[in-house]
Amino acid sequence: MNANIPIALALAAALLAVPAAAVPAPKVRIASIDQLPRPLPLPYVETADADAQIAAARARARKAGKKLLIDLGGNWCPDCRVLAGILHLPEVRAFVARHYEVVMVDVGRFDRNGQVAAHYGVKGRLPGVPAVLIVDPRTDRLLNAGRITALADARGMTPQALADWLAEWV
Repeated sequence: MNANIPIALALAAALLAVPAAAVPAPKVRIASIDQLPRPLPLPYVETADADAQIAAARARARKAGKKLLIDLGGNWCPDCRVLAGILHLPEVRAFVARHYEVVMVDVGRFDRNGQVAAHYGVKGRLPGVPAVLIVDPRTDRLLNAGRITALADARGMTPQALADWLAEWV
């Protein structure tokens, strides 16, 4: 038996266990959220028809070969506004436009648009916001189950860490 076979099998198993980054994250030009332009965006529209927006974005994503990114949050939430500010940075905006169709969904004070999270298997009230759902538009399957609130402490993260997180899912 070839002595290299166990090594090759171990290497193959290790590569399969770690998801490969399909695309490198954009290099963010600012090091701290304190450097974001002010005022921070107010990205959520209370009167928007979330279901219609998601259906349209999903169709566009499917056609363009992109992922669907659904950002659940509220304009009252500082972490949601920080995430929106980072998404507005030119280098991040260009990256997101290449890889995602984005829908910003207002959840009010956790009393609006709960059907969106429920559709993707989130039981009960959202554990925090922003809650970011990365969806495969072909199957309508949530890709980041268990990690939807990874950006809920956006104020405690660097802009580069947020960009790196977005790059994990493309």
